[in-house]
Amino acid sequence: METSLHLKDFQDRFQRAILYGDDAVLADIPDGPRETKTNLLGIYRDAYVLRLIEVVGNDHELLRRYLGEDPFAEMARAYIARFPSSHVNARWFAHRLPEFLQTSEPFASRPALAELAAIERALNDAFDGADAPTLGLSDLAAIAPQEWARLSFVPHPTASRLAVKSNAAAIWVALKANEAPPEPVIGEAATDLLVWRQDMTSMFRELEPEEAMMWDEAAKGSRFGDLCEMLATYDDAAGAPGRAAGYLKTWLDAGALSAIAKFQ
Repeated sequence: METSLHLKDFQDRFQRAILYGDDAVLADIPDGPRETKTNLLGIYRDAYVLRLIEVVGNDHELLRRYLGEDPFAEMARAYIARFPSSHVNARWFAHRLPEFLQTSEPFASRPALAELAAIERALNDAFDGADAPTLGLSDLAAIAPQEWARLSFVPHPTASRLAVKSNAAAIWVALKANEAPPEPVIGEAATDLLVWRQDMTSMFRELEPEEAMMWDEAAKGSRFGDLCEMLATYDDAAGAPGRAAGYLKTWLDAGALSAIAKFQ
């Protein structure tokens, strides 16, 4: 038991040495035949940081390509220093990268960086999202027309909404196609994105303001009849039902909905 406790204490102190630069563990480490214990500990620290840089780069491949290898590594080191790893699963280590880029200079002065990272993060989350059935047009065929106004729909668990003020979406598309990205531009109004997983592929697309409003309300559980009324107040009241049906078909075709909620 004493040996086990001593080993656990040593492991804890070694971890503090790697994560937080605490050198107290050096008292229990002998020098190596060719290297001092200080240098050996430094090698472990460098290897750990390099592994975390690799984790961040694997989660944000397009951001790494956009910044370039050396600037990306420098940015990742700053992120590691700000948010040391606290998860057993490395999958979650880079989860706060968009927040870091949005709030930390010199990156905060380039909003497209945080928004590009946010798009990649949302796509990663969609890929790892829970499995669920997808709702299709055939599932609605048996519903009587008079019941449609009472329908509400459940978004697929991988579906999420994102708003960006820069042209980060266009930058992502260009990088994904191995093309030169456009110069970053900040728009006057936010661009709405819908992110989801279709089959085994994560994807996103831009939403026009009206469709974004309808999606947000549908995701809250609003009935289809109420959605049509909202669209009627938004623009062209006579065409509202047709537009609502068109948006709904788009979501069904994309696999962005999971179920029909109970009639209300």
